[in-house]
Amino acid sequence: MSQFFLQFGTLLCIATVIMALGGGLSKVKEATAEVQQICDEMKPHAEQKAGRKFDIFTAKSYKTQVVAGTNYFIKVHVGGDDFVHLRIYKTLPHDGEKLALRGIQTPKAHQDPIEYF
Repeated sequence: MSQFFLQFGTLLCIATVIMALGGGLSKVKEATAEVQQICDEMKPHAEQKAGRKFDIFTAKSYKTQVVAGTNYFIKVHVGGDDFVHLRIYKTLPHDGEKLALRGIQTPKAHQDPIEYF
């Protein structure tokens, strides 16, 4: 019986490590001040990739993916009924937590789910 618990405990530890290492997207969350700050910093890059200027650039919701750093998948309101989805990579603290815009999806609508891209 104790061997069963030892094996179960080992499997539980392995599963915890795999989940902590990441890979999948988190559940959708309401945008925070930190996420808005990330968007503010990435706005010029998003405008360049989209080929247009955004008068409004308000983060609404996001998902994250833990990799060797963090991918942020952010739904951003850009005016009227228009939204864009951004994929922004943030390096780990020892690499200076630098940001890079890795992708943009446009046009998007409020009801479009945030998905991996």
